[in-house]
Amino acid sequence: MTRPAQKPPHPLPRKRPGHRSGPIHRSSRIPWLAIAASSAILIACLFGWASLARRFAPATNTGRTQFDALIVLGTPADSDGNPTPQMLERVTEGVREYHRGVASHLILTGAAAHNRYVEAEAMARIAEAQGVPPSALYVEPRALDTIQNACYSARILKAHGWHSVEVVSSAEHLPRAGMIFARLSEAGSGEAPLQWRMHPAPSVLSPGYVSHAAALIETLKTARYLVWSRWIETC
Repeated sequence: MTRPAQKPPHPLPRKRPGHRSGPIHRSSRIPWLAIAASSAILIACLFGWASLARRFAPATNTGRTQFDALIVLGTPADSDGNPTPQMLERVTEGVREYHRGVASHLILTGAAAHNRYVEAEAMARIAEAQGVPPSALYVEPRALDTIQNACYSARILKAHGWHSVEVVSSAEHLPRAGMIFARLSEAGSGEAPLQWRMHPAPSVLSPGYVSHAAALIETLKTARYLVWSRWIETC
């Protein structure tokens, strides 16, 4: 019995050049808009956190009105080593508090953080010119930022057995300084805790753009302190 002849299989169609078989996958695209939106939200939250922290920052931990020492926090001199208005404001207010009898010692703290002139040395010259005797001045020339201002000044306080201090700086600077000194006073090792209060130096500059810009910069520095500096820099 003869079998019917089988038809040859149909030949597979030839692929045309450039023809793809199967589903076509679109190239993945990075969701830049979502990333930008998330980053904006994160920055806004961080900025809001820093703003609230500044608003509720401690200004003192004591009710006393006289202290063992005054600390004037440093700020850069100009490119020629002359005092800037901000430096003059801070030192002048510290000297005024000294002459009022708030404290009998004046600690000036700040290194050559932004140029080759040591901030504490420039401030000491101002204080001497305003009538503070050299015997009442203590120059701290190593601090590169506010945390180091507090830490190195605390060593001077400890070396002399002093336990209370008034901190003088620009008004915009004081909230962050208050957070730092509050943390410093809480970190005492079995000794009497440091008693402190913040005291603003009145500004001779007109309010407006300058003060708003300074507040913005300080808010950014506060955010950096909250998420980074206070965990990394320790005394």
